[in-house]
Amino acid sequence: MSELPVGARLLVRCRADWREASVAKKGSAHITLVVSAPSGRAYRLRRAGDLALSYDGELPLLGAGEWRAHLVRADLRW
Repeated sequence: MSELPVGARLLVRCRADWREASVAKKGSAHITLVVSAPSGRAYRLRRAGDLALSYDGELPLLGAGEWRAHLVRADLRW
């Protein structure tokens, strides 16, 4: 995951669903992601920089499973 630049977008597996995220900060050992919640808010996740990403075409995925059936859309009113 360390190959992604700050601002890069990806999909992250969160419990039972997939959510959109972006890389907010890169440190020496950790990467901070900003994840959009279905309520319209956002929260941060801190993950190790050496985690392996999988790709669906050019879309980076962090986690395992079928993402198309369980993708959660954030509240787009804002």
